[in-house]
Amino acid sequence: MRRFLILFFLFISCNTVFSQKEIDANQKNAKQTILDFFEGFHKGDTVQIKSTIDPNMAMQTISKGKDGKIKTVQTDIRKFLEIIHNRSKDQKWFEKLLSFKIDADANIAQIWTPYEFYVNDQFSHCGVNIFQLFNNGTTWKIIAIADTRKREGCK
Repeated sequence: MRRFLILFFLFISCNTVFSQKEIDANQKNAKQTILDFFEGFHKGDTVQIKSTIDPNMAMQTISKGKDGKIKTVQTDIRKFLEIIHNRSKDQKWFEKLLSFKIDADANIAQIWTPYEFYVNDQFSHCGVNIFQLFNNGTTWKIIAIADTRKREGCK
């Protein structure tokens, strides 16, 4: 009986270690997709951005309307990519990601990233991004982005 218990606990321990390594790899790979997305964003490289997103990706901003009520604003991904593609070459956009909170398994991930946004090295706004990703069997793809934006109370 004692031998059985020892083998049982060894099996559970090994299974937990292997599962944790898989989770860590999923988190690392999902995070890399976000880093690749922002590398393309900063360079204005829409081809690189497209390599990180699902064609049906949803984008929403949570913002305060003119009436003072909080609402969602949907962004068409094609318009988003067009704005990036047509951005003036002398205009520099930089989104500084302050941290990553990542939950992931083999097929789906969610990443929370507080950020600060700069235009030509001047602070513009801050907020939080929430990314949802899925693993299509070979790579992680962003399927949704939601963000908040504010100009005050950022630090």
